Amino acid sequence: MSQSRITLFSPLFLLYLFSIEVDALSFDDIIESNKINIAVYDDYPPYSYIEAGVAKGIDVDIAKEIAVKLNVELVITWMTPGETTEDDFRNFLWKGHIIHKVKADLMMRAPYDRTFSQKRDDIGLLANELVHMFAPYQQESWQIIHNTERLPEVETMAMFQYHSIGAEIDSIPHFYLTSAFGGRLRKNTSQYASNELAIDAMKQGEIDAVMGLRTQISYLAQFIDNKKFKLADNAFPLIGKQKWDLGIAVHNDYRTLAYEVGDVITEMVQSGKIAHIFSQYHATYEMPAYYAINP
Repeated sequence: MSQSRITLFSPLFLLYLFSIEVDALSFDDIIESNKINIAVYDDYPPYSYIEAGVAKGIDVDIAKEIAVKLNVELVITWMTPGETTEDDFRNFLWKGHIIHKVKADLMMRAPYDRTFSQKRDDIGLLANELVHMFAPYQQESWQIIHNTERLPEVETMAMFQYHSIGAEIDSIPHFYLTSAFGGRLRKNTSQYASNELAIDAMKQGEIDAVMGLRTQISYLAQFIDNKKFKLADNAFPLIGKQKWDLGIAVHNDYRTLAYEVGDVITEMVQSGKIAHIFSQYHATYEMPAYYAINP
């Protein structure tokens, strides 16, 4: 799907608009215009994707709830990811892409991490000074799924010196499996264009396990034999972050919008609505640590 495509939801219709120049709005402007533009990643199940012409996914459902709570219509901007998150911020929040010029009001799946938000550029300035990251709604981590007939349990990552494993090419799991532990897992690591293709290879017996994002792996696990293929419980030494929080980003000028949406997300997390959304996609959910600290 083209990254310039926008989806407008209302109770009666689904309208596609193309190549329209759209600016991000303040909270007051959003209420006055009766619509909010929220950016989600294109073709990224179970977070955001199109199925039979209908927008679906965890982030889409959360975006719909935000629009309902603000009593406005939802416009979805589908993002094709850049090389970095900073590229996505620039292209969809504060500048707009050179082609489509769309600037969304909110962007889903932004890192909620103080170190990242305070990151400096080459001359010491804040790299993301135009972006405010807030409202963590999910704690993400890594996950392995394995063929129990060939690998009954994943006790440690060292087992993949002797068992084969797959990962999405150019992903963190792929780099981890080919470089950690002095490269001892490299010869047993295969790369695939997607986690879905990696799991298909595991089903066919080409590999013994797959490593990827926990939400995606748990979502994909519903489509295979759960007696034969099992989610592992192991940790991932030397990978850096074992877990991290994901939230929402907004242009730094629109803090009032952030406060309003932050209240919506807090209510959704604490009431169990977001956990329920994850369960609808058979995806593992973990509440961000933020809500344990700030009940």
